[in-house]
Amino acid sequence: MRDVLEDLVGWWQAGETVGMGTVVATWRSAPRPAGASMLVGPDGTAVGSVSGGCVEGAVYEEAKDAVETGVPTLERYGVSDDDAFAVGLTCGGILDVFVESISRESFPELGEVAESVDRHEPVAVVTVVKGPDDRLGRRLVLWPDRSSGTLGLQRLDDAVAADARGMLVAGRTGLLHVGHDGERRGDDLTLFVNSFAPPRGWSSSARSTSPRRSPGSAPSWGIG
Repeated sequence: MRDVLEDLVGWWQAGETVGMGTVVATWRSAPRPAGASMLVGPDGTAVGSVSGGCVEGAVYEEAKDAVETGVPTLERYGVSDDDAFAVGLTCGGILDVFVESISRESFPELGEVAESVDRHEPVAVVTVVKGPDDRLGRRLVLWPDRSSGTLGLQRLDDAVAADARGMLVAGRTGLLHVGHDGERRGDDLTLFVNSFAPPRGWSSSARSTSPRRSPGSAPSWGIG
């Protein structure tokens, strides 16, 4: 999400609803790492990338559906070597992408998250990406000394917060598996921990940019 955060916050501040797909897991040499995101803005603008051009067309459509229905989904995509070569990548892989809608209502803490990232303060965003409907898409935002949001149960929040803060300290983004009520040996829930730890060797001159298309234009990833 870091690579599209500026655009996401801009739409969020304007009160718009945005579709977002985020890579939450990868196998083999997947084109993009966990945490890479793609947005579909309210005007159809596409920002960011989840696979370097291999599955963006499918994610674009899923993101539009998520905005329309408000229902998040977890999608698995396989990128063949041939498809990867066609868009200039060296090899394919498998990636899981969590697709959801983002708005002030669904993610009220986004402004605070962006401020922390801008100030290079550690913060982690924990999202339920697989589980029962009443938990799917729930979010917990963690700072070293506080938290906001809930995954649906205090016991679950406490268990996940302890593990996710450990990942934040290590600067690690990835998945956690816990039981419905936070049992560490369970696997009822799959949670994605997106850690925003200040990068080592960061300097104010190192700023990332996101590929962006003109407003209202659909991307050219095989969309007819």
